[in-house]
Amino acid sequence: MIDLGLPTTIVSLLPQDINIGPNSNGLPGINQLKNLVGASMTVGLILAVLALIVSAIVWALGANSSNPHLAGRGKFGVLIGLGAAIVTGASVALINFFWNVGQSV
Repeated sequence: MIDLGLPTTIVSLLPQDINIGPNSNGLPGINQLKNLVGASMTVGLILAVLALIVSAIVWALGANSSNPHLAGRGKFGVLIGLGAAIVTGASVALINFFWNVGQSV
């Protein structure tokens, strides 16, 4: 049998260690994209506060007018507004957390 050295050649072609990280200079317009994401987070937080205020008003009107359906809808809206504010405010921390979890795999 003739040893062609094929397994050694195949092993040397396979990547040994891949180390790729996020590159903030790779594409043009990254800074504008960061500004756009920051602005949309601001708009999201403002809308979450508005939803919270409107839902609290609906809840109060429903409770004071003895309308349980309206009061229930107001409570549900308050929970949704709070959830939206939490997710919008914590989005950067959540993404960074899951990015670090993914890098440790």
